[in-house]
Amino acid sequence: MIDRLDAVPAGLGPSAITIGKFDGVHAGHRAVLDMLLHEARARGLAGVVVTFDRNPLAVLRPDSCPPNLASLQQKLELLDEAGVDATVVLEFDTRLADWTPEQFVERILVRALETRLVLVGADFRFGARGSGTLATLEALGAQHGFEVLVVPDVLTDGARASSSRIRSLLDAGDVEAATRLLGRAPRMRAEVVPGLRRGRELGYPTANLAVSAEGLAPGEGVYAGWLVDTSAPGRPRYPAAISVGTNPTFDDVEIKQVEAHVLDEDLDLYGHVVEVAFTHRLRGMVAYAGIGPLIEQMGRDVDEARTLLAQA
Repeated sequence: MIDRLDAVPAGLGPSAITIGKFDGVHAGHRAVLDMLLHEARARGLAGVVVTFDRNPLAVLRPDSCPPNLASLQQKLELLDEAGVDATVVLEFDTRLADWTPEQFVERILVRALETRLVLVGADFRFGARGSGTLATLEALGAQHGFEVLVVPDVLTDGARASSSRIRSLLDAGDVEAATRLLGRAPRMRAEVVPGLRRGRELGYPTANLAVSAEGLAPGEGVYAGWLVDTSAPGRPRYPAAISVGTNPTFDDVEIKQVEAHVLDEDLDLYGHVVEVAFTHRLRGMVAYAGIGPLIEQMGRDVDEARTLLAQA
């Protein structure tokens, strides 16, 4: 990661670049990255992503800024997995927001990155108040010696792949459709912290994710998925039944919690950083009329999760 323009290493350019938020690095983003790397290799250029340390709406319109699908660290890891040569992370503040389209191009594309090719979507906007359009970028490219290629939208399940669509699917608990758009199962990462230990009392101990978890939780419900212990050698992966919600049967938890019960294992995960991936929705969150019916349902959840994950 390059976090300042003056930290761009000498000799990185000339480059082919793409610019965007890349929240979640979903299927649409991956199509852009694949095209970027193909064109960069064919032209002997470095394939570079220019992105931001936060959603620009967090500065421009904080009241309407949606939650991130992935943390900055998760985004950087996903971009690295995609094979880009470098990622430049710009601090999006009021100063950057006030740059004109010309300043944006001259300071970033021309001086810092020696850009020869830019890949963007047809609706790309940049510069103060979004005043720069695709036509603006093409005109500046003709002036400064870089070409602009427009990347077509990627359609998944008949509609455009987008971060907002993935958020809606996750909110509805449709993790399988979200997986198709993301190109991977939606996941969260956090340290395991002590909870109320109620799961252990009921016979189903859980790893409780800290509320500061990276990634966006799906809607309340019970899911099948995987827990990866990133703190353990070899990063072992375990099948899990995962609860997302406020435990309505007991009605004593106000904050939505994510808890993962690892199937058929008794692990001490306190203090470990784990990653939880959601692959199937089992059911919605229900308030049961006592502990007995709840334990019976938890047993059915575990059996169903075991069956589904055995087929993965």
